[in-house]
Order: sequence, then C-alpha cells, then structure tokens
Amino acid sequence: MLRNLLVLAAVGALLAGCASSPSGGVQVVDRNNAASQRQPVTSGQYRVQRGDTLYSIAFRYGWDWKALAAHNAIAPPYLIRVGQVIRFGSGSSSRPVTASTPSVSTPVVTTSGRPSTPVQAPPAQTSTRPSAPVVVAPATTPVEPVQRSATGWAWPASGAIIGRFSSNGSLNKGIDIAGELGQPVLAASGGSVVYAGSGLRGYGELVIIKHSDTYVSAYGHNRRLLVREGQQVKVGQQIAEMGSTGTDRVKLHFEIRRQGKPVDPMQYLPRR
Repeated sequence: MLRNLLVLAAVGALLAGCASSPSGGVQVVDRNNAASQRQPVTSGQYRVQRGDTLYSIAFRYGWDWKALAAHNAIAPPYLIRVGQVIRFGSGSSSRPVTASTPSVSTPVVTTSGRPSTPVQAPPAQTSTRPSAPVVVAPATTPVEPVQRSATGWAWPASGAIIGRFSSNGSLNKGIDIAGELGQPVLAASGGSVVYAGSGLRGYGELVIIKHSDTYVSAYGHNRRLLVREGQQVKVGQQIAEMGSTGTDRVKLHFEIRRQGKPVDPMQYLPRR
C-alpha cells in the first residue's frame, strides 16, 4: 500500500509539472517559436547564395540592414557576391550557416544558443555577375487611389484581418489579411523593391520594400509577383497578386519593420 501511494504521489507530481510547463519540465528549444525572438543572431556566419540580397539576409537573421552592412564592412551600394561570407559575430571561426539551413520559420540555433530571427536589409543584390550598379526604374503596374494614415501608410489589401501582430514571442510578426486568389496586393507606402522572390521559408512568394533608412515592409504568400528588385513603387501601386504560397489558405501576410524590428502594422495603418 505504501509503495502504491508513493507511486501515485510521484505520478501526480509529474503531471503537475507537465501542467505548469509546456515542455513537461524538460527544456526544449521550440524552433518555430524561436523564429519570432526580437534579438538578432550574434554568432555564426552565412555564405551568400544565388538570389540573396543584403536585405533578405538581414530580414532572415534579425538585423537592421545598415548595422549588418557596417558589421561586415560592406560599403554603398551594398552589393554582395555569391559565396561571400556574412558574419554575425565578432570572430571568424564560427561554423558557416549554409543555404540548406532553415530560415525565418525554422531558425538556426547558433553556438551561443540564440536562435536566428528575421529582420530587414539594404539595396544590395546578389549574383555571380560583376558588381554593376542596381538599375532603378519605376514600376509600371496600376496605382490605385488609397486612404493614407497621418504617417503616410495605406492598407496593402482589402479583407478581414485573420491574424494580428503579437509581441509575446508568437510567430506572427505582422498581420494576416484574408482575400481572394489573385486579389491586388498594394504597396503600403512608396519606396524601392529590395527583394522579390521565394527564398525565405515560411513567406512564400515575398516582396520587401524599403521606404527609408528606418522602415521596410514585407508582403508574403503571394500567387504572383508583379515587381522586381530595384524598381520604385508608389503608395497604392500593385506589387503582387494575393495567393497561398507557403501557407494553407489565401491571405496576405504583411509586416512593417522599424530598424529591423517588427512593429504592429495597426499602429501605422489608417483606421477602417
């Protein structure tokens, strides 16, 4: 009887521990949740792959693009080359992060134990081509009349908000807007397209627009991209068609990042 009571007490203690801790008392690294941490990766390094830009690398690993450029002594016009090593820490002996390493949604845990996080980046482009200047040209897609907030931002799409920004470590670093397949996705503010592609896991077909040295915005899960890197866009200009790439339903994932850190877009967008 005494033995049975001791066993029951031990089981009860174990269940209580599980109830109070999602990991059942065992420290587990949640790789998906780790992606939403606000601190940049500060150890390790990344070898530039075809299709990368300094913006997309900074976005992926939680850095402000200006800080990442300065940290790696990358001068204007911030061009990077395939095979170039981008360092996040101060040493040169860190193990490189390869292209197969999961990006934003499944970050790398570095030697310091800190997971990688997404951020914004600069006008850098990457390829095996010589370091030619980036051609800047206006986009030719339609521009729709839009209502702007006092700070100059407009809604990137019409539709119900089905996911809101959270600063408590959840995965959502922006808002999710429901819509129809092929629905126009608009630039929320004027700027230059610094990334257009599908290289960041978890975002599908993605557009990143640089609005200033402080702000960038990101538009994910598109069906089709209508702009390319280097193009200038106006507020309300169509940049993509809404889709479901990288996710399970048709929606637009929209982020605003201030100096590389995600902020709540609802604080910038006009009231509906």
